[in-house]
Amino acid sequence: MITIEQFQQIDLRVGTITAAEAIPGATKLLKLQVDLGEGTPRQLVAGIAQHYTPEELIGKQIVVVANLQPAKIRGVESQGMLLAAVHDDQDIVLITVDKPAPNGVKVS
Repeated sequence: MITIEQFQQIDLRVGTITAAEAIPGATKLLKLQVDLGEGTPRQLVAGIAQHYTPEELIGKQIVVVANLQPAKIRGVESQGMLLAAVHDDQDIVLITVDKPAPNGVKVS
């Protein structure tokens, strides 16, 4: 269990995927560019390539952990993490918004 104060430290934001591509040599990873309303897109690396094609991700609004420390994954910097539901390590479903929201709006 975590406290409400601990939960409030997580900065969840809505963002729109503006570009997506496979990472050479990685079967599960995609490199995404996500507009979080900051002027410059954020680059995210996500293990969703077996469930989504790059083409079907363009334009989707997703929820991003925006204050996660950047990390290198397979040599590519990831500047956040998208949220997804995972069922039995088989099915991954992106957490999306049900109607358009401004990029960068805080999720609470």
